[in-house]
Amino acid sequence: MTPAGIGRARTPWHLWLVGAVAALMNGFGCFDYTMTQLKGDAWLANMDLTETQLAWFHGMPAWVDAAWAVGVWGGLLGAILLLLRRKWAVHAFAASFLGWAAGAVYAFALSNGMEVMGPWWPIQIVHGVLGAVFIWYAMTMSKKGVLR
Repeated sequence: MTPAGIGRARTPWHLWLVGAVAALMNGFGCFDYTMTQLKGDAWLANMDLTETQLAWFHGMPAWVDAAWAVGVWGGLLGAILLLLRRKWAVHAFAASFLGWAAGAVYAFALSNGMEVMGPWWPIQIVHGVLGAVFIWYAMTMSKKGVLR
């Protein structure tokens, strides 16, 4: 038997920070997604959306809703797997990013989402950038032997 920790890279302090940030960001996304599905307009009223924004939101196709689910739930799973030091975090973050990308294609290319959402759309870009960072970080930790 080998003593615990031999042959395994030590867990760097920043893994806990990145994992916590990813869990908080995606955890809120999961909460928002769940409340939107369960409460609908009652939840969306908290967002102070205009009638045009609400109509755009309700006009999204089912595949965009599915992409949103994959994005937020995949991201939360990725964060949990990262904190558990599992290599599958890379795959979960990649699925999350693909979910975000599908939603972004709809919002920015297939509809007038940028125009309708006004000041809300830059937040989506930040989410995409962070999603790419989470994939890169998990891949880096995997290559360094931190994730197993």
